[in-house]
Amino acid sequence: MTHDTENAAADIAWLRKLAEDGADAPMRGASILMMGGLVYGSAAVFHWLAAAEIIDLSINSASLVWGVATVLFWILLAIMIPRVRRAGASSTVANRASGIAWGSVGWGIFAMAVAMGVLGWRLGPSAAPALFTLIPSIIMVFYGAGWAVSAGMFKSRTMWNLSLASFAAAPVMAVFAGQATQYLAYAIALFGLMALPGYLLMRAANR
Repeated sequence: MTHDTENAAADIAWLRKLAEDGADAPMRGASILMMGGLVYGSAAVFHWLAAAEIIDLSINSASLVWGVATVLFWILLAIMIPRVRRAGASSTVANRASGIAWGSVGWGIFAMAVAMGVLGWRLGPSAAPALFTLIPSIIMVFYGAGWAVSAGMFKSRTMWNLSLASFAAAPVMAVFAGQATQYLAYAIALFGLMALPGYLLMRAANR
């Protein structure tokens, strides 16, 4: 019995040390976060320009930019993921957990967008606009969860602040729902809470 207790304590100590060692390593794969923030932030700016009638383009036509952004994002992912793996991004517990969390965020957003599309189709054209105005808020909640996992694994106060800011951005997006300003606010959130932090973390990892 004593032997089992000692083994369990040793296992726990080993896992704790492994996690702590991973927390000291730089976060890898931040370039993907930066790229996602830039691609979708630019799409949000384009949508805002059309919604605010700054450019002569219908909303329906402007909405196609999200599909273009998604295809571009997938292409860039196919290029960047192998590079991140070759750089040893999964060499620590913290990086593996963070990578799984952000991968889940991406798939969760994709599943949510498909579900919204199906629901809009089932409820009819009148309900679809209201449903799609919720998407920016829901995405910010996903990002908040992703930053929270990374913050816990890397023991980073900055990442905790990014998580809290992402959660706070969700109701802000809802305040502007149905207005052109919503997409401008969404673009600012994507640039400030994804693209910029991703760039800074990428630089830190490359030092």
